[in-house]
Amino acid sequence: MAVIYSSTKTEFMADVDIATTVEASFIREVGHSPAPTEIRSFRNSLPYMRRVMEVPEIPGDVGIAIEYKIPSTAKRIDFIITGKNEDNKPVLVLIELKQWSENVFVTNMDGIVNTTFHGDVEHPSYRAWSYSTLLEDYNSNIQDNHIGIKPCAYLHNYQEDNVINNNFYKEYTDKAPVFFKSDCEKLQNFIKKFVKYGDNKESLYSIENGKVRPSKALADSLTSMLKKNKKEFTLIDDQKIVYEKALQLAKLSTSENKNVLIVRGGPGTGKSVIAINLLSELINKKSDNNVSYVTKNSAPRKVFQVKLTGVFTQTRISNLFRSSDSFLASEPNIFDALIIDEAHRITKQSGFMGNLGENQIMELIKATKFSIFFIDEDQRVTLKDIGRESEIADWAKKLGANVSFMELASQFRCSGDDGYLPWLDNLLQIKETANETLEGINYDFRIFDDPRSMHDEITRLNKYNNKSRMVAGYCWRWISQNDPTMKDIAIGDYSATWNLKQHGQAWLVHPESVTEVGCIHTCQGLDLDYVGVIIGPDLVIRGGKVITDPTKRATTDRSLRGLNRLIEEGPIEASRLADSIIKNTYRTLMTRGMKGCYIYSVDPETQDYFKNHLSKQTIDSTVYSGATNGASFSIDKDANDY
Repeated sequence: MAVIYSSTKTEFMADVDIATTVEASFIREVGHSPAPTEIRSFRNSLPYMRRVMEVPEIPGDVGIAIEYKIPSTAKRIDFIITGKNEDNKPVLVLIELKQWSENVFVTNMDGIVNTTFHGDVEHPSYRAWSYSTLLEDYNSNIQDNHIGIKPCAYLHNYQEDNVINNNFYKEYTDKAPVFFKSDCEKLQNFIKKFVKYGDNKESLYSIENGKVRPSKALADSLTSMLKKNKKEFTLIDDQKIVYEKALQLAKLSTSENKNVLIVRGGPGTGKSVIAINLLSELINKKSDNNVSYVTKNSAPRKVFQVKLTGVFTQTRISNLFRSSDSFLASEPNIFDALIIDEAHRITKQSGFMGNLGENQIMELIKATKFSIFFIDEDQRVTLKDIGRESEIADWAKKLGANVSFMELASQFRCSGDDGYLPWLDNLLQIKETANETLEGINYDFRIFDDPRSMHDEITRLNKYNNKSRMVAGYCWRWISQNDPTMKDIAIGDYSATWNLKQHGQAWLVHPESVTEVGCIHTCQGLDLDYVGVIIGPDLVIRGGKVITDPTKRATTDRSLRGLNRLIEEGPIEASRLADSIIKNTYRTLMTRGMKGCYIYSVDPETQDYFKNHLSKQTIDSTVYSGATNGASFSIDKDANDY
């Protein structure tokens, strides 16, 4: 059942201990007791809502829903009032309840406030509005019956200040007004303004039984945005074959005939291009399809949202993009298709502590009739990554799904030259290949003798189309997180900050973020034109051998968390895993640039090793700013190709 408790206002007001009733209903519907925090919330917040609802102008036959679970998500709406407006049209008033009494501070992040005890959290108005858009965009009966939704937030313990209602959050407080401790009457007036007549829970019944599907407006919006970015999302060569096969399997898939398609492909083969095209086509092909794009890594989701919308604020298009850890509570086969990009990054369990659920791969396959997994096992960059073809195939078979395999071979990154990736694999000693040098390979690869010169060149190139960025191995602690005046990365007279704070995971699309440095967690799955890579002390060359050292990673990096336990269990296998992750990290960083990759290593011997593997002869010439041109092609200093 989608809702824990439902009644009319009359029934709600007659219950002398509504918190106990809701708690009992929770146990009955969910099968276990609510968490202590939820119980406290019921006991603290619901008496305030009784006080709000007691005015006679709010009809006794309005519907009330408490703890309404939005289908196909784990999100719950605290309090819903259903009725009809003055034109006798159905309407919902959605109320986000907060029992905050702690200090709250304005941030520089869209829709985010900072709290004393909980850190950075969603602004209450943002949450209320985002939940209302989820209902509007994904509930067929709300769309078909034109049910209006009026969201708001009620902070019944919080005194009004200049934080929650700060102008910085005006976009969301205008959409979903926020009411404070002394605003009981104001909230009553808000409800009375929109709810004139009762509906005896009619609209509540309607939303509970509405099919989950993206709205036509959302589908049309996605199509329009793809057309605007046609060049970037055009399908080429084997991308088209995979795309058509996926459409065919999606059409054939039912709850009784589930299909899983596993598509392997290296960097630049167009996995994400296919994924976005599939998302658009499957939504538009059949009006009632419930489809989502899924990645573990939030960076691609955020960047695609921005690219597709053309704005830098949260938009409704974001409801189409989900994290792989958001399917814990999904009903079986509620989705018609799930498109899982960067599937190699899937982890076993969900939650901040990694202790929720059983297995994300299982949860994804279980939740949908058709799933397509795009995977590159050479891009597994944390110990927790479990996204392997064998693991996906095993779970598919356990769940009774048919399994198909396809491969993307054509290379469209690295100037479309298939030689760069094998050379890189050989260089990093990931696998032995015949490509020992870069001679004859049409790709702008340079080695810089200092990071400042490299960063300056990246900044220059970024002026053309905002697609050049600096990245680095995560070997420097994120100290600017708590003190924005501090620099995270310091190498000689060069210093820079990680990108993780102000723009979050969407740093790549903000032009001013070219001054910052990204890491593996914020650039994996994303394409640039040019990338500048700082190789830290976690990967060095000694006597011609690539040596990795996980102890040189920053303590704020979670990629190798759990390594000590693995060492105790089996030191040889643990060492192999850590070595693979560090090498894969730099392989991934060094394949972000479609036109060029520039590198600087903090270790002199490593610098020399890279230079010696550029050509068969020693490279003596240098390009401006102290860069060594190791390839056998000319460099376009005027960047006329952009």
